[in-house]
Amino acid sequence: MVPTFAFRVFNRTLGGGREKINRIMDLRVCALRAGGKWLVGILSYGVYIPLHALNRELIAKAWDFPPVPGSKAVANADEDSVTMAVEASMDCLDGLEPQEIDGVFFATTTAPYAEKMSAPTIAWALDMRRDVMTTDFTDSIRAGTTALIAAYNTIKSGGAGRILVAAADCRIPEPESMYEFQFGDGAAAILLGEDGVAAEIVDYYTVSDEFVGPWRKGRDVWVREFEARHDVLYGYGKNIYDAVAGLMAKAGLQPGDVAKAVLYAPDPRSHGRVASMLGFKFEQLQDTLFFTIGVTGTPHPLIMLASALEAAKPGDRIVVASAGDGGDAILLEVKDGIEEVNRMPRRGVRGHLETMKPLTNYDDYIKFRNLLGKQRFTRKTSTVTYWRDRKEILPLKGVKCRSCGAVQYPLNRVCCECGTKDNFDEVRLAKRGEVFTFTLDHLVGGEYYATPVPRVVVDLEGGGRVFVEMTDCDPKDVKVGMPVELTFRVIHESEGFYHYYWKARPVRERKGGSGQ
Repeated sequence: MVPTFAFRVFNRTLGGGREKINRIMDLRVCALRAGGKWLVGILSYGVYIPLHALNRELIAKAWDFPPVPGSKAVANADEDSVTMAVEASMDCLDGLEPQEIDGVFFATTTAPYAEKMSAPTIAWALDMRRDVMTTDFTDSIRAGTTALIAAYNTIKSGGAGRILVAAADCRIPEPESMYEFQFGDGAAAILLGEDGVAAEIVDYYTVSDEFVGPWRKGRDVWVREFEARHDVLYGYGKNIYDAVAGLMAKAGLQPGDVAKAVLYAPDPRSHGRVASMLGFKFEQLQDTLFFTIGVTGTPHPLIMLASALEAAKPGDRIVVASAGDGGDAILLEVKDGIEEVNRMPRRGVRGHLETMKPLTNYDDYIKFRNLLGKQRFTRKTSTVTYWRDRKEILPLKGVKCRSCGAVQYPLNRVCCECGTKDNFDEVRLAKRGEVFTFTLDHLVGGEYYATPVPRVVVDLEGGGRVFVEMTDCDPKDVKVGMPVELTFRVIHESEGFYHYYWKARPVRERKGGSGQ
């Protein structure tokens, strides 16, 4: 049998693109002929949970409703499903090289565009290769698990070596509804690849169903439902039960053979009911995080999976399931590689939960979601300019002078340090640094709104200096020398399209002092 470590060493020398995929196929054939097993599974994982948490008591107080316990995660006004997917992907890929990834699959029900893919925006922001495969999975809450299965099959068939699956949702619930208590915002990213995996995808099972509810038409703002109990029993309950039961039968497993059951659920009661029907005990159930972040939609089962992997041990079997117009169930087996993966620098679920901050009133939530429909100031912009400068805007590329070594941004022809002309190497700028100087803008866009806005000059680690806005912070806390990190955000919406760029925010420090 060919040693598996030889495949890992060989894979690192393959380079990228179609040539790499063809050589991987040749290597896979050799391994299978030698009696070996080619594993496909999780190489890394990451999540993003917004900074702000809204206590459900504030919602209940606003509408004179009975209180519901816990909080939910709320995205800032400059965040959407694309920006959160980039954040989760950065958490997943910290310490890894994006240029080695062959595909980006993006799953969401809240894509910013009805006719324009979002996966390429994510790939550009992460500075991936031009020949990377990109596609969006949309229109169903189970799009995240469906994208995971599609990525698995693509890799298994030899169509790619590594695929990043990113899922994110930023659903706007109708005010004065139960969905307002349920819906939270967040994102998850899973990197799938071959051999040396932290968790192998052993098998999967999927069912399809024609079921109207919950739903949202293209022109709708809010999610609709007809009869909630009917939706839970026959839309969610039956489909997730059939998917998991089918997987268990296919794999020849009993409920006691599973270490963790990661079951998506619209609420804790439905979660407990389905788990009981499937024969899982309470200690086997992965926390749904309903009382800390709410129900995040498409990324929710993947966020729960990331939480399970943070505490997983080699040999554990994990079942991940999601429902929506049918159901998906995926069986994973944790491998020895989980210990190395869990040592990688990432915030993960625990790190994000530890650094969340509560919103102090319901009014802030209304402003974040623009529930009053206020017309905001729009800047003059151009799709042509955005396209021309996309290399500087999205992956934040700068240049390094070959003569004096100075790193500079934006891209230019003459070195600002030594005056050398056209003698640069393109470099990817770091996403951390410290504030060199700042100002507070009290009149943003011609009107007083959420002011003042800090505008900062940041000296980046490894060189380079950028001028950006600050976000996720109290303006009074901004100081010279303050450590910051760059975060991908919506700068503005103008001329009918979204303009994405980078902002700075205070480093989200975990308890104990580490930002990771």
